[in-house]
Amino acid sequence: MKPTIKHIFSPLAAKTVKELLLLLCLMGLVSCQSSDPGTPFSRMDEIRQRGTLLVGATGDYRPLSYLDPQTNTYWGFDADFAEIIGKGLGVKVEFVPTSWPTLTEDMLNEELFDIALCGITITDARKEIMLMSEGYLHNGKTILCRKEQANRYQSIDDINQPDVKVMVNPGGLNEKFAHEHLSNSQIIVHPKNEEIPSLIAEGKADIMISEIVEATYYAQNDERLAAPLLDQPFTHSLMGVLMRKGDEELLRHVNNTIHSCKKDGTLKRLHEKYGFTYEW
Repeated sequence: MKPTIKHIFSPLAAKTVKELLLLLCLMGLVSCQSSDPGTPFSRMDEIRQRGTLLVGATGDYRPLSYLDPQTNTYWGFDADFAEIIGKGLGVKVEFVPTSWPTLTEDMLNEELFDIALCGITITDARKEIMLMSEGYLHNGKTILCRKEQANRYQSIDDINQPDVKVMVNPGGLNEKFAHEHLSNSQIIVHPKNEEIPSLIAEGKADIMISEIVEATYYAQNDERLAAPLLDQPFTHSLMGVLMRKGDEELLRHVNNTIHSCKKDGTLKRLHEKYGFTYEW
């Protein structure tokens, strides 16, 4: 016997979008056919049925993923790349707010979003509990400081001093790096990453732990700031797209998109658009 509307709205009703879609399939209200007939209903099926790719984004990371408060829209390299991924699926993209302290928890919550794409570094720790795509952008830890102090900060030792105030955003790899390598400095955790460059320029702190793509942007767009160690980053890393384990079909689509964008020049054009060096 097919379930009725009464079943759908009973206390045992679906708790996730996936469960709801499965119930709707049983009622005959939507197609139950998977994109691969030999596999069960998947995240890719859910996205296509929904017509929207839900993308988790912190919205605080210029020029990768930034939520413009004036227009309430996301812009940046990663925002553009998310649209490309969505287009390949034939769906629209909807950005869902998250934060660095809650990123992992939010990603593991199936009800919030399908992927996270907002300047996320590929790490072994993340890959242990989640899926990460291949890299699409080179990056690395560096610093942002006031222009007049650029010559003072030429190494970790120059920064790791008791009189140096280092400002970081909470919950991400910047804070982790500061605590691991700058134990002698005064570490200040500021809740909003996008506000830190201006606070550095105003003298509220001396150093922002940042990354190459972010530091380059602010050094180019704020004449008060400098990024003196761009050619000598403390770390070398790759940015990737974050997903849940079990969503291997979606991972394949994202990786295929990355490969295609490298091959047809799309990735190169995105690098040039946002002032990055193309290294592939």
